[in-house]
Amino acid sequence: MEEKGKKGRMDYTLLLIVVLLVVIGLVILYSTSAYNGQVKFHDSFYYLKKQAFATVLGIVLMLFVAGMDYHIWQRLAVFGYLAAVALSVAVMLFGREINGSKRWLALGPFSFQPSEFAKVALILFLADLVTKNVKTIGKMWTLCRIMFWILPIVGLVGASNLSTAIIILGIGVILIFVASPKYAQFALMGIAGACFMGIFLALESYRLERLAIWRNPEKYEKGYQTLQGLYAIGSGGVFGVGIGNSVQKLGFVPEAQNDMIFSIICEELGLAGAGIIVFLFLLLIWRFFLIASGSRDLFGALIATGAMAHMMIQVILNIAVVTNTIPNTGITLPFISYGGTSVMFLLIEMGLVLSVSQVVD
Repeated sequence: MEEKGKKGRMDYTLLLIVVLLVVIGLVILYSTSAYNGQVKFHDSFYYLKKQAFATVLGIVLMLFVAGMDYHIWQRLAVFGYLAAVALSVAVMLFGREINGSKRWLALGPFSFQPSEFAKVALILFLADLVTKNVKTIGKMWTLCRIMFWILPIVGLVGASNLSTAIIILGIGVILIFVASPKYAQFALMGIAGACFMGIFLALESYRLERLAIWRNPEKYEKGYQTLQGLYAIGSGGVFGVGIGNSVQKLGFVPEAQNDMIFSIICEELGLAGAGIIVFLFLLLIWRFFLIASGSRDLFGALIATGAMAHMMIQVILNIAVVTNTIPNTGITLPFISYGGTSVMFLLIEMGLVLSVSQVVD
């Protein structure tokens, strides 16, 4: 391991972008969820209050993690990985089912989604594993051995949450790809991965049904959400109908505050407003790249790269689903879609990257 550098100033540009996305996310979430909150819980602020609580907690944890030496997490990476596997097993055995999906563990009045913890745990674990095997990372056996450790979490999470499993697998592949000096092996791994995904899709008929719905959403009842989302995007035009004035969120787009929230953004803020939000995500990814490039050691660079891969994959897939570019996979938009566990662990992840940004030569 390389010698640790001295501590400098954190990347305040990154912090500012995160704060902007969080604030914009809360405003958009309220606008999108007020109707559903009033109808279901007689409280238009229902979703906003829960998200705001998780966001405040996440910001506190982000600043706490940002103030720590990130090398501490290298010593805890294996324990984090084992905890992620154990929690994923617990979901299968004791998980709480919501909207037909068993993805949550109930902790008293709170629900916790272990797959969100698994993303952060896997970034730290793989960063540690790759760092320890960096001298032999170009060998096929080393690549396969590292990939082997990814599969248990991908399989356990994918049993109930295919979209998150895809994100976790993507993070793992990108981390290994960045660290490896040879790229030819990834062609073979890509073929093997495609075969694995083909078999995985074929195991459950509803996954194949999603492909059919994606191709012809108007022919299936389950294509209703996709069509309504596209109507929302089309009706927004260039500058939108105005914040709070969406029609599609009034029950036409089911659970609009979740993974389809980008369609409401397009309706209320238009392509101009949606473009600004996408630009903020691009700036965020750019800051991750700069921090990874300037990191004092490989472990720090891989943490920033893992966060970059996570953000890039999740944003691209969410927008692709909403625009019906790919089949519906239920992926949320970071910092904006409703989900307390998601926003909390995203902010913790941002804290890790801010911690990396403070170590200089």
